[in-house]
Amino acid sequence: MPDKEKQLCRDFLRALSYFSRIGMTVVSCVLLGVLAGKFLDGFFNTSPWLLLVFSFLGMAAAFKALFDLSKKI
Repeated sequence: MPDKEKQLCRDFLRALSYFSRIGMTVVSCVLLGVLAGKFLDGFFNTSPWLLLVFSFLGMAAAFKALFDLSKKI
């Protein structure tokens, strides 16, 4: 395989890893917020308020993580 094709393959795999990292970051932040809110709602019997609060906190954490990730690239 010529060097140019190897470089293109390497660049493609690097871009694919960035996209998968973005997806996993968003999903994990939001899911963690939802699960924490659901657990605390059951513990404190405050349904659905803590679920909503922690869902929004999870989304905010996802945006911050994406912002930090974009600064590294």
